[in-house]
Parts: sequence; structure tokens; C-alpha cells
Amino acid sequence: MTLATVAIVLLYALFIQWVWGWENVISLWDAAGWGSAALAMLLLLATYVLRTWRIYDYFPRETGGHFGTLLRLVQVHNLLNIMLPFRTGEASFPLLMKREFDLPLARGTAALFVMRLFDLHALLAAAGTGLALQDGRAWAWGLWVVFLLLPAAAFAVRRHALAVMTRLLPGKMQKLLHEVERGLPADSFAFLRAWGATLINWFTKIAVLAWVLGLLGDLPVAPSFGGALGGELSSVLPVHAPAGVGTYPAGITAGALAFGADVTKPMLEELGRAAVNTHLLVIVSSLVGTALSLFAARGKTRA
Repeated sequence: MTLATVAIVLLYALFIQWVWGWENVISLWDAAGWGSAALAMLLLLATYVLRTWRIYDYFPRETGGHFGTLLRLVQVHNLLNIMLPFRTGEASFPLLMKREFDLPLARGTAALFVMRLFDLHALLAAAGTGLALQDGRAWAWGLWVVFLLLPAAAFAVRRHALAVMTRLLPGKMQKLLHEVERGLPADSFAFLRAWGATLINWFTKIAVLAWVLGLLGDLPVAPSFGGALGGELSSVLPVHAPAGVGTYPAGITAGALAFGADVTKPMLEELGRAAVNTHLLVIVSSLVGTALSLFAARGKTRA
């Protein structure tokens, strides 16, 4: 799988050289300013720290005093998610949590499932923000608010829903359901912290990527926002390619067009170059974050 990933990335690099030329692609930052690139990088790195804090707060007993180790774990997991195809990198999270913090595999998997539901909801809520802004009417914002509050409603009725499902499911499925329950936040305050951190993390990342797209592609706010959403939504799909090559820029392009980007050939070419640069920014920020996390205090691995 590693060899296939490397081969696909190399082919992607050759394809970009053939279509635009790397010098022509990277030159967009000359006009935008490399200071903007550095600021965008710092903001993306900050979202990685916030992700780590969410897990740190999620498992305080297991991870307490080991934030540096957890930061590196989260960065490695994120990098594997980006580089490996078909979301196979997700399997690394429960395995790494087991190795570093002796967290049971079932509980780590259940918690990851719950957090991914949070992530998907936050992304869709961000998409709803764009749609509500486009429509502008009160009912659109009303629907958005209802959707935004769905996780809180689901958490409020979780015990009743789990009790009903436990009675309906066979024995083996009941054990799985019990592990899912253990993967939920411990109480309402823990839920609010995890939910709030997720919303802040994703809205910040989408805002940064939208800003970069607007800066590099000379796009209005709505297409920039749509492009950022399209790229990130493509990365959570099961068909996510190794390192997101092809799928991530395609998601950006599709999202920008859906939100009203110009479809003339010159603008599409500029959008394509901006999409590739934004994708590279995401990959480089992940690599830099992983490298920096290696300097974090390791602490003592739990037995």
C-alpha cells in the first residue's frame, strides 16, 4: 500500500507538471504573499492542537499529563488518514491509543466513531451556513439552527435510545452497543466541550481554506467557502484517494462551482491551480505538524 501511495503521488506530481507546470502553480503565492502562506499554516497547525485537546479531554484518566505524546499520536493518525487510501488510516487511532495509553481497542474504536460523527455534523453545519447565507431567508436560518442542535438533542435522549436498542438487538450486538455507549462523552459538560471544540476546529479550518482559495483563485466569498467545504467533504468519503490526489482538488472545484464560481475556461484554470495549492497546503501542514510533534515531550508510556 505504501508503494502504491508513493507511485500515485509521483504520477500526480507529473500530471501537474504536464498540465500547468509546478513553477506556474507555486507562483500564485508570489502574488498572494508568502506571509499569508505562513499565517495559514500556523492557523491549520492550531486546529491540530485543538483536535489533540479534544481527545485529551475525552480521555482525561488515560492521557492526563501526556499531552505531548497524544499530540504526536494525533498527528501520526492524521497523516496516515491523508496519505492512505479509502480511510484505512483510521484504523491507526485505536491501535496507537492501545499502545500508548493502554486504551481498550473497542473503546478507542467506539470513541473514534463518535468523534467522526461530530466531525461530519460540523462539516455539514458549515455547509448549511453557506447555503443559509446564499438563501438569506429566515426559514433557511431556522433549519440551520435545528440541524446545528441535533447532536445536543441526540445526547439528551441517548439513554432511552440505547435502552430500546439493547432490548431489540441480539446478545453480540448488545456488547458492541455497550462499547459505543462507553465511547460517548461521560456527561453533559464533557459533551459540550467535545462538541464545542469540534465546531470551533472545523469552522476555523474551513474559514482558513476559504480565505486561501479566495486569495489564490481570486474567488468571491461564496465559491471560496464552497470550495473549502468540497475539499474537506471529499476527504471524509470512503473513496478518498492516497494523499487526496485528484479527489481533494476535484472536491474543491465541485464545491466552488456549486456555490457560483465562474465557469469560463480562464477562471476554471485559475481555480484548478488554486485548488492544487490549497491541497498542498493541507498536506504540508500535516507533515510539518507531525515533524514538530516529534519534539513534544514523550512522557512515560503506560503499561
